[in-house]
Amino acid sequence: MPKTSEKAAAKPIAVKAPGKGDHVFLVDGSSYIFRAYHALPPLTRKSDGLQVNAVLGFCNMLWKLLRDMPEDNRPTHLAIVFDKSEITFRNKLYPDYKAHRPPAPDDLIPQFSLIRDAVRAFDLPCLEQAGFEADDLIATYARLAGERGATTTIVSSDKDLMQLVTDDVVMYDTMKDRRIGIAEVIEKFGVPPAKVVEVQALAGDSTDNVPGVPGIGIKTAAQLIVEYGDLETLLLRAGEIKQPKRREALLENAEKARISRQLVLLDDKVELDVPLDELAVQEPDARKLIAFLKAMEFATLTRRVADYSHVDPSDVEADGGTKSGGTASPLPLAGEVGSLGSATARRSDPGEGNLFTDADSSYAEAPPPPPTPPPG
Repeated sequence: MPKTSEKAAAKPIAVKAPGKGDHVFLVDGSSYIFRAYHALPPLTRKSDGLQVNAVLGFCNMLWKLLRDMPEDNRPTHLAIVFDKSEITFRNKLYPDYKAHRPPAPDDLIPQFSLIRDAVRAFDLPCLEQAGFEADDLIATYARLAGERGATTTIVSSDKDLMQLVTDDVVMYDTMKDRRIGIAEVIEKFGVPPAKVVEVQALAGDSTDNVPGVPGIGIKTAAQLIVEYGDLETLLLRAGEIKQPKRREALLENAEKARISRQLVLLDDKVELDVPLDELAVQEPDARKLIAFLKAMEFATLTRRVADYSHVDPSDVEADGGTKSGGTASPLPLAGEVGSLGSATARRSDPGEGNLFTDADSSYAEAPPPPPTPPPG
């Protein structure tokens, strides 16, 4: 049987208004690009030597979110949200915001466009908007889902998103297979989610270059917010603080604290380009997905998708556009070039359990179908 090309037109968008009983998953894509990169050891595509470890990690995470979550905790709506650009309303408010982040690793930069291709190959919405960070879009979608009675899982462990946690919004750290709810936020910040921005405004954030108040860390900030209720009340009553250094720091840096609060507070009222209803999960086009995975030379995941979909991968031609290096520019968007942030430089042990590792594959994937299975 001749191989078929999978460069077909895009499937119609699945539209379904979420409501009570529905579950919206919002993946912090920009953050997870780096987590995928650091979760796997270096992996090059055999045909051309292109580094693809982050693409593999990201694909494994998407497949497992769609297929391996418990039946009572699977998404009815799912989107991958990325930072569109480095310049947002926060940079206009404070030009030094995120100014000192190091550039992305050289071998990660070509993978950015391929990861977006991967999201599209899974028939998932790939969301980004100029002027806003991914976190703002996530905040807006989570608010809208809650207003309609749906629950939300934010797939991220980013502390900046913890302000969004409620009884109906949880975070999911795939690296540790750990859910982050109200109790976990209190454990980290010493205050409930609604007060997290008050603590962050005082403590600042060196990673994002949020100034805060010098000399005040998370623990002290939490104590002050518990005592005074919120940042503005604290600043108005700063003269009552008994410790001289702390009092002077608050009085001298009151405006920096106010600006810091504006920087860390997420905008949950973004005018969205893509409505929440259009995030409804649909069955991926198996042949299109296999074509992408074959082009990336991800043998094990190709077989998994083929087995699940009852498609013979030998009948599907590898995606020629992806094979030649992606359908978009190989350069990342500006917000990603400098968004390494605090991601650890350690590569996880391949045996460490998380949604990025491919438990039954080696990390030297071969083009499918290989003469013999890869080792492991």
